Amino acid sequence: MKQKVKAFVLQHIQEHLLIYTFITGLFLMGVVFGAIVVNSLSYESKHDLYNYLTRFFHELSNGTIAEPQTMMRESLMNYMQYLGFIWILGLSIIGLPLIFILIFLKGIVLGFTVGFLVNQMGFHGFIVSLAGVFPQNLLIIPIYVVTGTVAVAFSLKMFRQLLMKTKQQPLFPQFIKYGLYMLSITCLLVVVSCYEAYLSPLIIRLFAH
Repeated sequence: MKQKVKAFVLQHIQEHLLIYTFITGLFLMGVVFGAIVVNSLSYESKHDLYNYLTRFFHELSNGTIAEPQTMMRESLMNYMQYLGFIWILGLSIIGLPLIFILIFLKGIVLGFTVGFLVNQMGFHGFIVSLAGVFPQNLLIIPIYVVTGTVAVAFSLKMFRQLLMKTKQQPLFPQFIKYGLYMLSITCLLVVVSCYEAYLSPLIIRLFAH
């Protein structure tokens, strides 16, 4: 079974290597752009954001933030909505540019978050981002890259079959596989949301002082 899964994954990567490369590059460009945006912010904007960040750390230290169950539910819903939107865009040919934009924006958010922490808090901010941002992104970044690639690949496949009249393959079985992928990553998103709700606040609390 493990060999079959490994063979399937390798074949999938080989077939869509170009798309994976482009999506990964797009995400990394977003990260770099997000970090650059931090330096272009005005002093007032940085000051306001830093005050908000300070209040968040203060509430976190006092245990006055939302309950973990609420945080987990909101985190899971945010991930599901964002990835679900990418998945839906993969069902239409005209959704391709939006998929690229969403992946790029996700990179900007990550780059801006880490960049702002380091810019305002120096090495301490780097430690906080390493403890509170990096762990869950080890899982969530590949999820975004794979979801974007799968959505783009499915959209291009529909384009080739419906508009370019290439060799026809039944679309329904492919749609079922496309839907099963979204269901499978839900389990991973639950893991990420649990970490953000239960473990991440504890870790940030240790390093935020």
